[in-house]
Amino acid sequence: MLLAIDVGNTHTVLGVFHQDELMAHWRVRTERERTGDELGVLLSNLFATSPVAMGSIDDVIISSVVPPINGTLGDLCHRYFSLEPLFVGPGMKTGMPILYDNPKEVGADRIVNAVAAYARFPRDLVVVDFGTATTFDCISSKGEYLGGAIVPGIMISLEALFQRASKLPRVEIFNRPKSVVAKDTISAMNAGILVGYAGLVDGLVQAINQERGVKCKVVATGGLAAVIARNSSTIEEVDELLTLKGLRILHQRNR
Repeated sequence: MLLAIDVGNTHTVLGVFHQDELMAHWRVRTERERTGDELGVLLSNLFATSPVAMGSIDDVIISSVVPPINGTLGDLCHRYFSLEPLFVGPGMKTGMPILYDNPKEVGADRIVNAVAAYARFPRDLVVVDFGTATTFDCISSKGEYLGGAIVPGIMISLEALFQRASKLPRVEIFNRPKSVVAKDTISAMNAGILVGYAGLVDGLVQAINQERGVKCKVVATGGLAAVIARNSSTIEEVDELLTLKGLRILHQRNR
């Protein structure tokens, strides 16, 4: 069994694979202050509610954009699994040329998403990841990582709005309001976020297509992907577990 761990700035997503099959998966908060033992207890509780035994894990692969937590994750793997984890990073065999000016600058999660999306759809692609930041990653029909764009994430924008505008409340965004010309403050904020971010996605995708002279297939991932996809005219596929699937592919290419 393979344990795949994707550490983001806000959430950490974990999944257990038996060969190509995802047996269990979880999403938890990323907390930089957790110790290896605290993570071990958390994992023990998660495995206890799943059909997979913690003792069945025989390899671990980790993608992390939070360097301070990497040592703790290494300690976790050594102590609770007696394993040396495989970290996604420079020198790893990705099977994908990285055409960035400095490939080391590309976040591990962006490469993992690109690998997973291209394995499923081997054509010109844009992968949109709705995480702490919203990232747009471009992959050519030849399987080359070309680069992309980064904008503030949805929850960062909402939190900034709440903190800097004293009369605006915190809101939950799940359903599009009945009207974009909203008649109350919460509906107005929902309209601005849901319709506005969908328009941002569509606008950037159209600009990418125009610049490259191709029509890219658009794949979205991340916790809010499905919500935004309902309001977007360019998102064609939603796979909230895309990063975990990419980690499985990279494990196969490097072990």
